[in-house]
Amino acid sequence: MLVLPAGHALRCIVGSQKEQTDGAVQERVAPKQQKPTLYKVVLLNDDYTTMEFVIHVLESVFQKSPAEAYRVMMQVHVNGRGIAGVYPWEVAETKVDTVTSMARDAGYPLLAALEDE
Repeated sequence: MLVLPAGHALRCIVGSQKEQTDGAVQERVAPKQQKPTLYKVVLLNDDYTTMEFVIHVLESVFQKSPAEAYRVMMQVHVNGRGIAGVYPWEVAETKVDTVTSMARDAGYPLLAALEDE
């Protein structure tokens, strides 16, 4: 049986740790997360789509309150365009496709477009 002097084993452990890190404390570096690029979904005015249908689209597809849906619908009506929402690319693209599909099914030419934020 090998008997080591007191403190000798401790120096070996500390020594081996010191060799691994060169005596410096290493910090973990958290990877930086990038925020996704956001896109505006813009509704465009036309002369045929009813105000009620635009409000219905804003409430059902974009989860707007009745008051917010009315406000956006009036922007579309007065300014020719209104921002329905701002989303990452995949979500925005899906919303544009949903609006276009709903409008065609209802017989309206309502258009939605994507724009960089």
